[in-house]
Amino acid sequence: MKLKRIFPFLVALLALMTSCTDEETMTLLDEIQVSSSYVAIPVEGGSTSITVTAKDSWTAEKVTTDKNKVEWLTISSTTGSAGESTLTFTAPSAIDGRTAEVLIKSGDKTQRINIIQGLATIASATCAEVIAGPDSKTYQVTGVCTAIANTTYGNWYLADKTGSIYIYGTLDKKGQPKNFLSLGLEVGDEVTVQGPKTTYGTTVELIDVTVININKSLVKVDSVKNASLPIEGGEFMAYLTCKGQGVSVDIPNDAMSWLSISSIQSAGTSTVVKFKAAANTGGDRGTTLTFHTTDGAKDYSAQTMLSQKGAIVKATIAAFIAAPVGDTQYRLTGVITSISNTTYGNLYLRDFSGETYVYGIKDFTQKGLKVGDIITIVGKRAEYKGTPQVGSAVLESAIPVTSATIAEVLTKPDNTSNYFMVTGTITSIANADYGNLYLKDGESEIYVYGCYPGYGATGNDRKGLLAAKSIKVGDTLTVIAPKGSYNGVAQLANSFYFSHVSAE
Repeated sequence: MKLKRIFPFLVALLALMTSCTDEETMTLLDEIQVSSSYVAIPVEGGSTSITVTAKDSWTAEKVTTDKNKVEWLTISSTTGSAGESTLTFTAPSAIDGRTAEVLIKSGDKTQRINIIQGLATIASATCAEVIAGPDSKTYQVTGVCTAIANTTYGNWYLADKTGSIYIYGTLDKKGQPKNFLSLGLEVGDEVTVQGPKTTYGTTVELIDVTVININKSLVKVDSVKNASLPIEGGEFMAYLTCKGQGVSVDIPNDAMSWLSISSIQSAGTSTVVKFKAAANTGGDRGTTLTFHTTDGAKDYSAQTMLSQKGAIVKATIAAFIAAPVGDTQYRLTGVITSISNTTYGNLYLRDFSGETYVYGIKDFTQKGLKVGDIITIVGKRAEYKGTPQVGSAVLESAIPVTSATIAEVLTKPDNTSNYFMVTGTITSIANADYGNLYLKDGESEIYVYGCYPGYGATGNDRKGLLAAKSIKVGDTLTVIAPKGSYNGVAQLANSFYFSHVSAE
C-alpha cells in the first residue's frame, strides 16, 4: 500500500477510535442503551444492525441540514417501545466514503450513533470536476474569489480556469459559522477550500467549507468615484493598490458599446483608472470591471461594479418575458389574475400578450389591491429556476375594478374611467372577429362592444379571441370593461377577456 493511502486511513482510524472512546459511556445510560454507538456499512452497500434497550418509548432521527438530508441512509424504524429492539441501518453502494449521525432519544436522554460507509476521503479537484462529480462528496478546490454575496455566512463564488462554483457558507479558523469577515477574504484572492458538494436547483455548491489557504491578491480596489452614473453618462474612477507588474482592465463585451477606458495612471503601488460612460437611452444598466496584474508567474485580479440609471422601458408582458435577466427597469400594465401571497404581493399579471409572475410588490398590504384590478408596475426582469418573473416591483398606479351584475351595471352612468367585472352567458355573437356579443345574467342583458384578448390590445391585436379560445354561444364569459352607451343603448365598451367556462 502506498504511503499517501496509508495516511488518510490512519487519520480515519484514529477518529473512529476517539469517537468510540467518547461514546463508550453513552451506551451505559440507564434509560436507553445501544449495543454499539458506531455502525460501519460496506462501501458496496448493505445493512448493519444494533440492539436498542430502553425503559420507555424511543425515537430515532437522522441529523440533517437544509442542504444535506442524508437521503442515502435508511433506518428500519424511527420509533420503538420499551424493551429490546433491533435497529437496522441500510445504504446503497457509494462511490466514495460518507458519514452520518443518528440520534436515539428516550425521555430527556440521547444516544448518538455514528454511521460511516467506506472511507471518507477528500479529493483535490477543479471546478469542472466538482460540477461533474456526485453530491455529498467532499472536495478540495483552489480558485479565485470572483464575487461575495453574503458577508455574514460567507456565501461567495470561486472560479478557476475550468468553471465556477458557489460557496454556501464558510467556517472561520475555529470551525464556527457566521464569522466570515474574520477571514479577511476579498474578491481577487486565491483560495483553497474543502467541503461537501450539493446541488440546489441548477447551482452547484460546496457547503460550510473550511478555508485551507488564502493567497492575497496583488491588486485591490481601494475605492471608487461615481459608482452610480446618471442617465447622461460621465466619468467613473477606480483607485487601486497594485503590487504586481502593471494593471490591465477587462470590460465585459456587453458594456463595450457604452463604456471605455480614458486613462490609467500609476505612481508606486497606487493606480487610478478612469472610465467614460456614454448617455443611456435604454433601461438601467451595469457591469462588473475586472483589474488584473501578475507577479510573472500567476495572474491576480480584483473587481468592482458600476451602474448607470436609464429610462424605464415600457413593454408588453410578452416583450418582458423575452428580455434577458438584468437591471433594466420595465413598466408593465395588466390585470391581476390571481394572488398567491397576500402579505408580500406575489401575484400573476396578464395583458393581451401574455402573463407573468410578480415576485412581490413593495408595501403590497397597504395598496388594497385585489384580483381583477388593473395595475401598472415597474420592476426588473428576473427568473426562478428558469421561469421568468418580475423582481423588485413597485406599484405606479392602479385602476380598481368592481365586480357587478349586469343589472347593477345598467344602473350606472357612462364613465370610461370606472371598470366593472361582469359575468354572463353569451346569447348571441354579432362580430366574431372583434368579439361583439350579448351577455345575459338572469333577466338582464347587455351588449358587449368588443371582447379583446387582454388589457392594452390595439389594432389587429384586438382580433381573434373567440376563435383562439373556442368561445361560443352558451358559454359563460367574464369580461372587464367600463359602462358606455351608443344611441342611448347601454353597452360594455372595449371590454377585454378575463375568463370563461365552456357550456360543454
